[in-house]
Amino acid sequence: MNKLSKLLPALALVLGAFAAVAFTSPQPATGEYGLSGSVWYDVTGINPDEDTYVCNEDETRDCLFDQPFGMGTPISSEQDKVFVVQNASNLPIAH
Repeated sequence: MNKLSKLLPALALVLGAFAAVAFTSPQPATGEYGLSGSVWYDVTGINPDEDTYVCNEDETRDCLFDQPFGMGTPISSEQDKVFVVQNASNLPIAH
């Protein structure tokens, strides 16, 4: 009984670590990507302006996607707009 009482803190630590991992939902990594011609740009965290890019009105296209290379879905707030590069040197190319 004495040995068991010495192991209880370690057992509680192991159970707590297991519960923290087992019951935590992973959050998907979401970025923002725009397509200009055949080049995908990673515009995550970049504010659109006259020195980076803009999203112009276009009812047939989408401006930003959550993944590059045609694997993502349009970001809802940027639907019906087209991605227009203003200064390509200020935008990183998606990899």
